Amino acid sequence: MTESGMREVAVASLGLDKTTGAPVVILREKDGERFLPIWIGPGEASAIAMELAGVQFTRPLTHDLFNAVVRGLDSTFVRVLITKVVDNTYYASLVFRREDEFISIDARPSDSIALALRAGVPIHAAESLLEASAFEIDETGVAEGEAPPSGTGPSRAPEEPLSDYLKGLDPEDFGRFEP
Repeated sequence: MTESGMREVAVASLGLDKTTGAPVVILREKDGERFLPIWIGPGEASAIAMELAGVQFTRPLTHDLFNAVVRGLDSTFVRVLITKVVDNTYYASLVFRREDEFISIDARPSDSIALALRAGVPIHAAESLLEASAFEIDETGVAEGEAPPSGTGPSRAPEEPLSDYLKGLDPEDFGRFEP
């Protein structure tokens, strides 16, 4: 099952917005140069960071438990689709297969990313989101592109270019989420 208008993305980095301290997950187009920043909650950031760091626990955490339940119900978690932004809120779907049927369940992108990382399934973002909200890095390392929809992340002056704002994110903070 392939969704048209979708591009595969992967987690490029996880960090903190130095202006607000809010966690930001940066998704990068797999076969391209565009990036999609999504501001997320601290709990989901911690779950993503723990998986990226390979932290193992003796007992299953919520995202691990979810994947075990899916397997226990004789289903297969197939992919994550980050589909749209409405009223400054991103939407995602979890896609499952059970026998010959595909099932799509509405979910937050942050939880969807954490689940996908644990299950090893691909993450796709709508081409329209990558076009409208993403930025590219040119040969000089300078970001260029349009700003994300207003209100999708921490405070940013409307007249401030996204590239300047993203340059202000502190790379030193990437991955500093403690389990």
